[in-house]
Amino acid sequence: MSAPTQVPQHPSLGNARAVTLVARREFHTQVRKKSFLISNLVILLAIVGGIVGVSIFSGDDEPDRATIGLVGAPSLGALLEATGDQAGTAVEVTSIPDERTARDRVTAGDLDVALIAAADGSAVAVTESELDTGLRTVLDVAVAGQAQQRALEEQGVDLARLGDATAAAVVTVDPIDPPDPEKGQRVVLSVTAIALLYMQILGFGMYVAMGVVEEKSSRVVELLLSTLRPLQLLWGKIIGIGAVGLVQLTAYGIAGVTAGLATGLITVTGTALAVFASTLGWFVLGFAFFAVLYAAAGSMVSRQEDVNSTAMPLMLLIMAMFFAAFSAVGNPDGTLSTVLSWIPPFSAILMPLRIAAGVASPGQVIGTIVIMLAATGAASFIAAKIYQRSILRVGKTVSWREAFGR
Repeated sequence: MSAPTQVPQHPSLGNARAVTLVARREFHTQVRKKSFLISNLVILLAIVGGIVGVSIFSGDDEPDRATIGLVGAPSLGALLEATGDQAGTAVEVTSIPDERTARDRVTAGDLDVALIAAADGSAVAVTESELDTGLRTVLDVAVAGQAQQRALEEQGVDLARLGDATAAAVVTVDPIDPPDPEKGQRVVLSVTAIALLYMQILGFGMYVAMGVVEEKSSRVVELLLSTLRPLQLLWGKIIGIGAVGLVQLTAYGIAGVTAGLATGLITVTGTALAVFASTLGWFVLGFAFFAVLYAAAGSMVSRQEDVNSTAMPLMLLIMAMFFAAFSAVGNPDGTLSTVLSWIPPFSAILMPLRIAAGVASPGQVIGTIVIMLAATGAASFIAAKIYQRSILRVGKTVSWREAFGR
């Protein structure tokens, strides 16, 4: 909870000067608290430690190779490995001196399969139980391929010339909707941006409301308003607390992106930086929209325990934004996410999601920012009227009807 704002008495205090003094006081009061510093240090360490831990325990992305023990036909080893690579079933071939040793190693679990080649080109696959379908295909294709090569050589066919003649006979895949190799990282960045925006907007919006109630209940606001105009106090508090939230979010982002790039968990550097920048920008817009409304909600009550009653509609709206964004993670270019991204205040969470997914055009980004600014201006006008009518009314909760002057 922020301490009451103290502003020096000055009969000719201008708007910019007054707002700056209030904002500076709010900012310094928050960031100098030991609880604020310790909690954020713990969170930063948790972010970095979590990313490093994931990078350590996730292991490499190399697929496990099936182990094959080959008895006889040494030339078959290279063909088995090449066939496995082409079929997407990686294999590692080891030469085994005799059948008995091969069977013993399969029994001991050292080999997935032992392939015992016969003189006529056939082979016997020895396994512990059943043979994986992919591995069976590799064995069948490789053994058949070697038999064909042997037959062609016996008939005098030049295998090198045959390979050159058939080299062009390959299938080229031309997908209409090719998979995005960055999709997994984009989804993680999207979810992270949504969660951070949700927590920061909700948390610091409540800080604004609580700060307003604290000054009102302690009657300090009456002293402040003898020097300041209500809107100067309102905007000073919003800017000061918002700056704290922006600094905190920036620190989280820098720690997360830096750790992700350093450990190799993030390889889409450009996308990560774009998501980071958009998250900061949309936090400013989203916080400004809700902060003025939270300040108005706080001005309508005289006790902190009553804040939830007037702020509940705002909390429900933020939760609706959060759930809408999470439902759109899997389809950020869908109709729902596209439409809602144009509607304030849903833009504040859905546009960073669409930017992270790479489906937001520059025109969409600029257009939604303009609309969000207009909506924030309208919300500010309404909230300012409520704040001015309610801030000095101590006692019972001011109804919405009274707040609007009706």
